[in-house]
Order: sequence, then structure tokens, then C-alpha cells
Amino acid sequence: EVPLTESGGGSVQPGGSLRLSCVMRGFNFDSLFMSWVRQAPGKGVEWVASISSSGDNRRYAQSVEGRFTISRHNTKNTVYLDLTNLKLEDTGVYYCAQGGYHTWADSPRGQGTQVTVSS
Repeated sequence: EVPLTESGGGSVQPGGSLRLSCVMRGFNFDSLFMSWVRQAPGKGVEWVASISSSGDNRRYAQSVEGRFTISRHNTKNTVYLDLTNLKLEDTGVYYCAQGGYHTWADSPRGQGTQVTVSS
């Protein structure tokens, strides 16, 4: 069973905002890098952002830099993704994954939460 559960998706207009959350069950959350990835309709999975175990280091895809913010709360076993100034092309299913930029693809991922941006 995958220990990750995402929430917070929804439908918004362009320019809107959302906060996604991902809760991890179990232990050692504070020792893991975490990432958010997404999959647009008919496309492959795209890496979006990663955060180090302490939260001190963050990395973003160029397509979301300056609009999305990844953060974490280790005592709550939760990683967040704040989405602002949303664009039509941000539509997709967003997943959180264990691992950072180089390792998320081979790591467990949640069931995802749908984000739809439409006018």
C-alpha cells in the first residue's frame, strides 16, 4: 500500500490559486526528499518540484518557477505545493512522490489529485 495521500485539487480559472497537500503515513518522513510531479491529459509524467528533507533546499521545473512553491511540515508528515497564477497548461493530475529530482521516478507515488484550469 502506498503511504502517500494527496488532496486539495480542484477547478479554477486562469490566474487562480490552489494549495495541494500530501500526507505520508509511517516513519522517517523527515529523512526523505519529497517531490511533486504531474501528468497532463495524454502526456507523460512531468517533474514539478522537489524539496530536501529539512526543507532548506528546493528545486523547480522552469515551467512553474516563480508561480509554485513547495514546502513541508515534518511534524505533520506533510508536503505542500502552493500553486498561483495558474495557467491552462497546468491542468493535470498532481502526485507527490518520495525522492528528489534524481530519484522520484523510481519511488512510491500517491493516487493523485486533479487540478483543472479552465476559463
